[in-house]
Amino acid sequence: MTMFLARRIALTAARRSFSVSQRTNSKGLVLGVFEKEGEDGGHQLTEDADVFDRSVGGKLSELLRISGPTLKKGKSRVFYGVREDFPCVAVVGLDKKCTGVCGAENWDTRKENVRQAVSVGCRLLQDLEVKHVEVDGCGDAQSAAEGAVLGLFYYDQLKSKKKTKVSVEPHGSADSPAWEKGVQYAEGQNLARLLMEAPANHITPSSFASTIEEKLSQLGQEVVVQKRSQAWIEEQNMGAFLSVSRGSEEPPLFLELHYNGCPDRTQAPLLLVGKGITFDSGGISLKPSASMDAMRADMGGAATMCASIVTAAALKLPVNIIGLAPLCENMPSGKATKPGDVVTARNGKTIQVDNTDAEGRLILADALCYGHTFNPRAIVNVATLTGAMDVALGSAAAGVFTNSDWLWGQLHQASVMTGDRVWRMPLFQHYSQQVKDSQLADLNNIGKYSRSGGACTAAAFLKEFVTSPHWAHLDIAGVMSNKDEVPYLRKGMSGRPTRTLVEFAAGLAQQD
Repeated sequence: MTMFLARRIALTAARRSFSVSQRTNSKGLVLGVFEKEGEDGGHQLTEDADVFDRSVGGKLSELLRISGPTLKKGKSRVFYGVREDFPCVAVVGLDKKCTGVCGAENWDTRKENVRQAVSVGCRLLQDLEVKHVEVDGCGDAQSAAEGAVLGLFYYDQLKSKKKTKVSVEPHGSADSPAWEKGVQYAEGQNLARLLMEAPANHITPSSFASTIEEKLSQLGQEVVVQKRSQAWIEEQNMGAFLSVSRGSEEPPLFLELHYNGCPDRTQAPLLLVGKGITFDSGGISLKPSASMDAMRADMGGAATMCASIVTAAALKLPVNIIGLAPLCENMPSGKATKPGDVVTARNGKTIQVDNTDAEGRLILADALCYGHTFNPRAIVNVATLTGAMDVALGSAAAGVFTNSDWLWGQLHQASVMTGDRVWRMPLFQHYSQQVKDSQLADLNNIGKYSRSGGACTAAAFLKEFVTSPHWAHLDIAGVMSNKDEVPYLRKGMSGRPTRTLVEFAAGLAQQD
């Protein structure tokens, strides 16, 4: 028998010697290792992994050496009995050491590697039913915290058998303030995931608003929540919004959030607007049934927007933010809007509704008109608006349409830091002319050529309701869900781009 085989047998025996009860009643530990440069390869321990290794007389290094090839990025191994206080130690691969932003990928590769690796290790220990995990900061405690908290999220609220709930904390020299910031960023995205994943009979307009109100009520006096009724919506002459909601038995609701984080209350606010269709059947222009269940997440714009304000309040960011979420269902009934109907928006513009499944732009139009009354410094609206956006960019990035180079720069910079990318799209007059070509009204809700440039014509439509010089529209239809594209998110609704919105707001807080 070779020495290598003997050691592998010894490792297997050590693993089997630890019972499930021993693992679940003790802490687990996630440690990171880099790939060494050069042909010979091998492992280079992180600072905290090296301290741990020295505390056990180099046992960890020896186990890594005999357990197989060098750990590649995102791969992991679990060792048992290395140290008494950590019966389970997951070692994760961080790839080769790298720093800075990758221009080709438009993100910080080091941060993404940490998020991915830590999430793998935490999930592995969760599968072993370890309930308390300490995490190596891997040189970037915020990213490590994000990877841990995002990676462990699993929507099982309505299942009898639930995943093991795992608490995580930083290990060793990890920067505690950075770790806590990462936890808040990730919990904000998980809140959006929770709302988007829940079935539409559980998240109605009223229950959505109540959930956000409950979250914000725990965060102090800086936040004011106003839930506007259908009567108020009618008083505001929001005919476009009302035209979408009239087919449903669920009454519409206009959610208005005010976060006053800046001591100077005269500071012009950042205005965030989110599409809040809690279920989208398509209305009379009925969607195909095959994937209609995913339309429970058509309020992803409202979910990510509200979750970002909850996170900003939890972090006490010194910035004023107003959030607006028109909430309703889009359903077919005898009262529903019919293709060819003409409705009037809050600003008096008439709209020919040739496709009732292009409803998100209608509710956003009225919300954008109302939002201008607050004289915001910038407006950002977020919406799962068009399938065409998914066709254009897939799940790689959210599309951004903006009239402001400054605002684009702020959003792009934020997305590089979070790894939740955005990509600028065209906002040409070419597309505006198409939505203005309407037989019966000022505008048509699907444009002259309904199948061509759909994401662009939708953005051009929204532009007709904007006078602010700093406005951006984020079409997040392509990033709404995750299959396996983002390694630290499980399959399901993604909650993207919540962290990018928070990072963007944090960046504005540092500017005059």
